[in-house]
Order: sequence, then structure tokens, then C-alpha cells
Amino acid sequence: MMPKITIHKAPGTWTVRAGGAVLGESRNALELTEGDYPFVIYFPRDDIAMAFLDPSDKFSHCPHKGDARYYSIATKSQTLANAAWSYEAPKNAVAEIKDHIAFYATENVTIERV
Repeated sequence: MMPKITIHKAPGTWTVRAGGAVLGESRNALELTEGDYPFVIYFPRDDIAMAFLDPSDKFSHCPHKGDARYYSIATKSQTLANAAWSYEAPKNAVAEIKDHIAFYATENVTIERV
């Protein structure tokens, strides 16, 4: 059975930072909730400094969203492997996340509402 997936505009302004740098800030981010998992913020690509992101060789498949492509973040001091992902051709049920990118929140990557 497919978990319930909801997508709506995330309220407020959201930022993503890595290695001391702001990678993006958006008032147009989307909040995706899937089943009982914590929500994930998807940033429009136009609001992300894509020059900091390098496509990696990693891909994964979600039966509900489609195929995800991963990106590594290049900071001044390190490369954060597979720290972000994007569904470049998502399934119709989640078409809103096309042209958006999400990030894993870690000790090196922060995602927050400002």
C-alpha cells in the first residue's frame, strides 16, 4: 500500500547551509510528508547555488516518487558525499517536486526556517 504523500508550500523562508556557506534561501520551498516519516523540505533549484553541488554516481528508486539523483556538496574544507537529491522526472502523483532539490540534515548541513 502506498504511504500517504502530501506536498504543500512550506510556510516562511527556508535556508540550507553547508561548510559555513548559505547554499540557498527560498520563500517557495515545498514541504513533502510521506507516511510517518519526518517532513522534507524541497528547494527550487533556482534558489540554490548549484555551483556548490556536483552530481554523484549514486541513484536510488522510490516506488512512489521515482528515481532520485544524488549530489555531493563541495565546501571549502571537504566534500559532503551524496548530501542532496532530486527527482528529475518524478511520478505524476508528486510532480510538484520536479526542479526541486532536498538535503540531508546533518552536523555539516543545516536546513532551517528563518
